[in-house]
Amino acid sequence: MSSRHQDLAVRPITTPEIPDWIRALNTGFLRTPAVSDEEVADRSTYIDPPRTLGAFDSGRCVATFRSFPQELTAVGGTPVPADAISNVTVTATHRRRGLLTRMMAQDLAAAKERGDVVATLIAAEYRIYGRYGFGPATTATEWLIDTTRAGLDPRWSVPADGGRIDLVDGEDVRKLGPELHERLRVAQPGTVTRNDRWWQVNTGALSLDRASWTEPFYAVYRAADGEVQGLAAYVCDDTWTDAKQPLDTATVKGLIATTPAAERALWHHLCSIDWVTKVKSGWRSPDDLLPLLLPDPRAATITTQADWLWVRILDVVRAMEARSYEGEGTLVFEVADGAGLAGGRYRLEASAQGASCAPTTESAELTLDVRELATLWLGDESAVRLAALGRVREERAGAARVADALLRTSRRPWCPDIF
Repeated sequence: MSSRHQDLAVRPITTPEIPDWIRALNTGFLRTPAVSDEEVADRSTYIDPPRTLGAFDSGRCVATFRSFPQELTAVGGTPVPADAISNVTVTATHRRRGLLTRMMAQDLAAAKERGDVVATLIAAEYRIYGRYGFGPATTATEWLIDTTRAGLDPRWSVPADGGRIDLVDGEDVRKLGPELHERLRVAQPGTVTRNDRWWQVNTGALSLDRASWTEPFYAVYRAADGEVQGLAAYVCDDTWTDAKQPLDTATVKGLIATTPAAERALWHHLCSIDWVTKVKSGWRSPDDLLPLLLPDPRAATITTQADWLWVRILDVVRAMEARSYEGEGTLVFEVADGAGLAGGRYRLEASAQGASCAPTTESAELTLDVRELATLWLGDESAVRLAALGRVREERAGAARVADALLRTSRRPWCPDIF
């Protein structure tokens, strides 16, 4: 790196620099660079300046980076402390000068020092973050449902299991939603924590521009005993044909459920609303029950399928011991980590009763980069498949199959959130 590039200061911002940092953030995301007093006041309530980095050229912010504390649910339901990374930009005039590399190195080193087990992010571009040890760990899928072909009873209005669906308002969601999400979080690998601000923003209680906020419909599923087991937020458009036939689309903004009954009832509700002929599912797990809940699964077509949550392992031992295992066995694996944060050779002994992972001098059976370990850790990817791609190397024949038997899960991980 040239001395000229090194002259650009990369450091935590100060409170008076928040407006300039926001301007650089907006510029990087190709939004209007104008910064309002309301946005400054809002961001000042939740950004942590020591964990909010900027790159400065002659006093002007030209790159942004922010992290915050998070918990990520490992396979089996154990939450691990995570360094959640967001708001990453480099102004177009200062690309290819190593600014992101310097900001990432500072943040990950601090996260390792704090004792975070992993780092997480949602990648806007695929090719950037692998070089920093991140691997795609969950996938998001979106379906478009043609309700006229789904085969569901259009006269349906009440679940047959004794439960019920009620429409509520944002205030009710702020009361009911957090506890429901916490119950989902212990059951769904890949989920992350939602703080109070998340619920404020996503129910319209906190909005910088009320004119741009559209109040969704909120549907709550209650089981026969009254327990809230599901919640869906959705909006509807207003589309009619020239022949005065309704062709409305319901777009799901979010749907969480802790039981299959709740999931089934909420999707049936969405697909049986008068005037609605299409339902956009929003981001779901790729093995979501949704298409198979329909008598005709072909009525649901995939419109989006892409990587979603990316993970970077910071502590191999704690990460491997935090998750559960459906199989039983032993695997010695070598992890390459160019940043020096999580590399080494480890012996994993796992069973349904728990796991132990420790550094070892035994010969490695499997060699992989830390980004591939992240991709495998939540159980969504296959070591056999990665070996076929040349991204995992077997040092002992059959080691990739052993890894799959230990690491893969019966249901795929899912992260319902963007951050």
